[in-house]
Amino acid sequence: MRRGGRRRPRTAASDAVRKVDYHNLRNPFPQMKVFSDDRIAAIHDASLTVLRDLGIKVLLPEAREIFRKAGARVVGEMVYINRDLVDASLLTAPRSFRCKAGTRAKDLNMEPGALFFQPGAGAPHATDLKRGRRPGTGQDFREFVQITQAFDVLHMIPPVVEPQDIPMNLRHYFMMDAQLTLANKLPFVFSRGTPQVMESFEMIRDFRGLSDVDFAADSHCYTIINTNSPRTLDVPMAQGLIDFARHGQVSIVTPFTLMGAMAPITVAGALTLSHAEALASIALTQLTNPGAPVCYGTFTSNVDMKSGAPAFGTPEHFKASLAAGQLARLVDLPWRCAAGSAANVNDAQAANETQFGLWGCLMAGATVVIHSAGWLEGGLTVSFEKMITDLEVLQMVAEMCAETSADDAEIALDALAEVAPSGHFFGATHTMERYQTAFYEPLVGDWSNFGTWTERGSQNANDRATAIWQRILEEDQRPDLDTERVGALQDYIALRTEAGGANPES
Repeated sequence: MRRGGRRRPRTAASDAVRKVDYHNLRNPFPQMKVFSDDRIAAIHDASLTVLRDLGIKVLLPEAREIFRKAGARVVGEMVYINRDLVDASLLTAPRSFRCKAGTRAKDLNMEPGALFFQPGAGAPHATDLKRGRRPGTGQDFREFVQITQAFDVLHMIPPVVEPQDIPMNLRHYFMMDAQLTLANKLPFVFSRGTPQVMESFEMIRDFRGLSDVDFAADSHCYTIINTNSPRTLDVPMAQGLIDFARHGQVSIVTPFTLMGAMAPITVAGALTLSHAEALASIALTQLTNPGAPVCYGTFTSNVDMKSGAPAFGTPEHFKASLAAGQLARLVDLPWRCAAGSAANVNDAQAANETQFGLWGCLMAGATVVIHSAGWLEGGLTVSFEKMITDLEVLQMVAEMCAETSADDAEIALDALAEVAPSGHFFGATHTMERYQTAFYEPLVGDWSNFGTWTERGSQNANDRATAIWQRILEEDQRPDLDTERVGALQDYIALRTEAGGANPES
């Protein structure tokens, strides 16, 4: 289903449908630089020096052994990685790979130049104007999956909120069931230990009707790997890199470096740390399974030095995204960047910060943009209303990605000849042939005049957004599913739940 603009009762005069493609986006924007090429090379070299001389703390013994066998120097939990090892890993990491979703129309070609959006992810709370702010629940998670499914401009299912009313040993069953039965987009799997990851792989494999060989031959899901900055790779993240690489699934490597807190206070210093951690993590995937699909990533912003609280959508966040884009082009890999907001409610601050952060990602040439819709409080909350109001911006960006024709018919000499000086083009033949499909219609925006707006109840954007997400949930539109596979999935979950599930590993 594609949603783009206000829906009105269909009439004979409005049968024309505006054709848009919000799925196969390419980033059309010129890629900006914040540093000169020689300074980017210096940051890359400094990151390699960090890995060789300062090392990275790797808490998983298996990961340390993989590094040791490849020639890295291991001293206790510290791993010192030489440049040749990193260079060799970057040679085997694929520049382009296919991610298979529930239907071929939702597959993603993950490569530089492609453009994919995700809503906000990983929040412990949800909020909306009807139910207020609350700990995230299973119902919230399912509803956010449905909203994500409803919009073509959102390409991947992230863990929008944590369903905290579902026990951790069973949560992966609940989240996978929701993603597979309510959506047909690329699903997410948490890296919380091998047992949960393997069971999630099994659920996807069987629900898609795949053999083990077929599952490993393509990417059918993804995970996000956050390093523990500075210079630490913990047990579940290292294990996740290994598990996903071994089974041919996508790891999106994302150091979370906040300037002045977990990273140096300068943009260049924070990016040096982030780049080093990303390179070490990418190397682990390639040492585990050369050619394993992996995305470079970063999430670098600054903190409020008065309070220590994270800040997003700042000039420093924007600059860090641009520099990360330069480093991603240097290693020539698809990569992930992020928008976001530290605002507490869906207001002008929230919109400004998210949009400013988003444009940093776009100008940097990001392949995957996460936290592009709905994120509040620096990631503590995802808002139903903000999800919808941010989608307006994403759909407008998607429109800008489409080619704009300037052929002879579009140049419109016939219309210019038809309309006399001081006339108007409302009734021109050229206009009448195109007026129903010429322009983007807003999803949330209201273009009516003040009088009409007042007569309709003086609704603001949040009011209209509430009506939109409620309507989506009421319609409850779901992808076509194989009932036997749905039943098999539910039987699997029931059996594993009765056996006690799988606890996360730490």
